[in-house]
Amino acid sequence: MEVFYYLVFGAMAAVVAALELSKTNKDRINTSSSFNSFKNNYLVVFSIMMAGDWLQGPYVYYLYSTYGFGKGDIGQLFIAGFGSSMLFGTIVGSLADKHIVPRKSKLSFQDRNFEQQWLSLTFSKAVFLGNGLVAILSGLFGNLLVDTFSFGPVAPFDAAACFLAIGMAIILTTWSENFGDPSDSKDLLTQFKVAAIAIASGRFKFSIKYLCFLAISNTVYGVFSDEKIALLGAIQSLFEASMYTFVFLWTPALSPNDEEIPHGFVFATFMLASMLGSSLAARLMARSSLRVENYMQIVFLVSAASLLLPITTSVLVTPSNVKGEGLSLTCCIQLLGFCVFEACVGIFWPSIMKMRSQYIPEEARSTIMNFFRVPLNIFVCIVLYNVDAFPITIMFGMCSIFLFVASILQRRLMVISEKPKAEEWSPMKERNSEVDPLNL
Repeated sequence: MEVFYYLVFGAMAAVVAALELSKTNKDRINTSSSFNSFKNNYLVVFSIMMAGDWLQGPYVYYLYSTYGFGKGDIGQLFIAGFGSSMLFGTIVGSLADKHIVPRKSKLSFQDRNFEQQWLSLTFSKAVFLGNGLVAILSGLFGNLLVDTFSFGPVAPFDAAACFLAIGMAIILTTWSENFGDPSDSKDLLTQFKVAAIAIASGRFKFSIKYLCFLAISNTVYGVFSDEKIALLGAIQSLFEASMYTFVFLWTPALSPNDEEIPHGFVFATFMLASMLGSSLAARLMARSSLRVENYMQIVFLVSAASLLLPITTSVLVTPSNVKGEGLSLTCCIQLLGFCVFEACVGIFWPSIMKMRSQYIPEEARSTIMNFFRVPLNIFVCIVLYNVDAFPITIMFGMCSIFLFVASILQRRLMVISEKPKAEEWSPMKERNSEVDPLNL
């Protein structure tokens, strides 16, 4: 493997380590031994299950290509996942609003007499382990299986199945069933009602817009009077559309002539860059003088510039049509740009969660955001279905435009959020189960 990969990975690992080691222990929480046992059991299962997921990610495109599928065919196979998300995501999100939060916070903790703030500690460690450390180790382990041991691109999927089976065994032997809160009588239709009214009017009052919403199958008529929610949903949809398209594009971008690249190692490098972004986000949000709405404008502009690199390099450097032995200069520059984009992804997630906690009611948060993912998934499906009709640089250009538009909308959100408003959402706690886990 080329030295360049090690240099990029090592440099980012050093920066992340320095950021993590520089954190103070002033926010350390003293917990009981029974809670530590409960927390560690959950974290072990969560990390194992996430390993099963992360092992597969770097090799999906590569596996399909080894079976002889072309870029267009692979794009259509990817549509299955996004189509499923579009069809079932909204329903699952509303079920999460009803069941997941109460089950974790009310029953799993209160029944054991655990303090509510310990829930935030658990989620914080889960994010750090499952979405950070485990993702990096999974990429390295997948690279070990495929490139070092030469087990082939199927090996990470076999390993993932083993991890998932181990996690299931631990759950069956150590977890007790949780049947939810019987006092919560909200059904699925009620959850849609809350979400529709929140989007359409910004207040919890029954309106004719809700009736229209039901009649046209989850499509909201009229202009959204709560502009903050509309802007936030549009911002997240634009960014996620670019991010999901990038998930498909990075493999052919780094191997335009079917060069052999260490997919697992590259993925681990991306995840390390994302962890770097998360660490930076924690420090940015800790500064009371700096608002999330302010710095996210810059983040979106930087991410837009990073995805313009494939276009820039194709203009400045003459692309080669000959299969090389390693990364070309163009691909090296693109890899650095992709790492910058992944760092922006790491900043984006905790920051968007912070803004969602401020502008969207918690009891319908998942449902509302999943409404906005419907056009997102439709767009991604259209792009992937027609992936052969456009050069890869055109698709990166579209992603960059989306991110630039997201920056403009973020600017608008910052402006209107600074204006006093007579009617706001009912006060929500600043520290809740969605925000606290972000203080890694």
